[in-house]
Amino acid sequence: MTGPGAQAPVTVDLVLDHPEAFDAVVGDLVAGRVASRLAARDHTLWGEAAEEEAAKRLAWVDLSETSRPLVAEVEALRADLGGRGLDRVVLCGMGGSSLAPEVICAAAGVELVVVDSSDPDFVRRAVETDLARTVVVVSSKSGGTVETDSQRRAFEKAFTDAGVDPAERIVVVTDPGSPLDDDATGAGYRVFRADPDVGGRFSALTAFGLVPSGLAGADVGALLDEAAALRPALAADDPANPALRLGGLLGLTATRDVDKLVLADAGSPYPGLGDWAEQLVAESTGKQGLGILPVVVGDGEPNLVPSTADSVVVTYGPGTAPEAASGWSARVDGTLGAQLLLWEFATAVAGGVIGINPFDQPDVESAKAAAREMLDGSDDSPAPAFTDGAVTVLASPGWLPDGVSTVPEAVAALLGRLDPDHGYVAVQAYLDRHRDVALLPVRGALARRTGRPVTFGWGPRFLHSTGQYHKGGPATGVYLQVTCQPEADLAVPGRPFTFHEFLTAQAVGDGRVLADAGRPVLRLHLSSPADLPALVDLLAAP
Repeated sequence: MTGPGAQAPVTVDLVLDHPEAFDAVVGDLVAGRVASRLAARDHTLWGEAAEEEAAKRLAWVDLSETSRPLVAEVEALRADLGGRGLDRVVLCGMGGSSLAPEVICAAAGVELVVVDSSDPDFVRRAVETDLARTVVVVSSKSGGTVETDSQRRAFEKAFTDAGVDPAERIVVVTDPGSPLDDDATGAGYRVFRADPDVGGRFSALTAFGLVPSGLAGADVGALLDEAAALRPALAADDPANPALRLGGLLGLTATRDVDKLVLADAGSPYPGLGDWAEQLVAESTGKQGLGILPVVVGDGEPNLVPSTADSVVVTYGPGTAPEAASGWSARVDGTLGAQLLLWEFATAVAGGVIGINPFDQPDVESAKAAAREMLDGSDDSPAPAFTDGAVTVLASPGWLPDGVSTVPEAVAALLGRLDPDHGYVAVQAYLDRHRDVALLPVRGALARRTGRPVTFGWGPRFLHSTGQYHKGGPATGVYLQVTCQPEADLAVPGRPFTFHEFLTAQAVGDGRVLADAGRPVLRLHLSSPADLPALVDLLAAP
């Protein structure tokens, strides 16, 4: 709240199984002045081990004001591009660089084509569609994200082949001094340099969120206004502070083994907000064997996720929450800009309650390194366990029983590894996320079959969000990868590998890291996209 009796522009309504425990946690947060210290960028809040990282990751708390100059710059560029007939905006980016603009543009009802995949069919369709009216935003904080670099190269070649100077069509968002900054500046591209003291998953209100959204037509000035309206309430050392309430709830429940966060859309006007919050919460908290696993449920699908004793249910939107067997639930409602800032503050607060550093991602690089080894010619490619029709079955070592020879038997064996009290299933689809939506209902079928939470991630984008939790969080998951031969492969210009080779290396590399951490992985590889419906039928069977 901004003062006694003042009304914050978001609501956080709670149902508490143990209100006395919650009151004690929030009381400690208030007594420790956590809210005001966070708003003042106090990097000591998460302990000595986190101080170095936190000291360079807290500028996001002031973005509702510091990002203001971007608004006019983006509006001017949009007008220039529109005057040249360039009204199709494509965003090449991963993780926080793509998920925030996706939800901002969806909420605003404006078109943004998000290219966040290494699938060759997905990339080819984006490159070959309406190129004459396309402007491409290339977003990478590090400037070295291989997926984004590969997508950029594909568009550069397409523009060049069409007789168009890529510098007229490509806009870059990156940190100052990154390799991408150097290359793009040298090539004459328009470059927006983001605040380097903001981590990727907290970057919704930086140039990473605002530039592509504004170019697509979203009112990013209004978004900052919404965040600014909530900012005083988030800085208040008051039990009514919505971030202390939400963050305290998430932190407290996670320390009580209620560590699954069901994020349910309850009629909100913000499609995709759950996916954005998923990467923020999972990557921030999933480490040191601890963390919060978000399970995203869309509007009208509350029954996709069984009510389990280890799940807290948080809805966003005006609707009511599904029943929570744990007795813990919350409803969050408010404007989009306010909710983005609320979730960022609440996630930082929850990290402190859990006792982890919410700003690092120590297990993300391992999967990238394993993928690079594959691309560099590692001969450690996994051997298939067996082939069942159009499906080649591969499994990480040590868990698939002898004699298993069909896909249903292999899936049953994987699900048999589930911890009945704390386990979860992660479906990881290294496919074309627009073409292959037929796989989505498998999540609900597996949830009903197991009675456990089931997450669904499109590869490789989930590697930049829940991928950290899978490897750094509690060892309670089982992992079902689905891969496929593409309709046609696509070369990555200037690189010694193709998009399909890269995507396969990402799946194999992440599977290897999971296996090394003792997580069981089953990979089902399809001979062609046409074989997906048959696999869906097998996976959806009771």
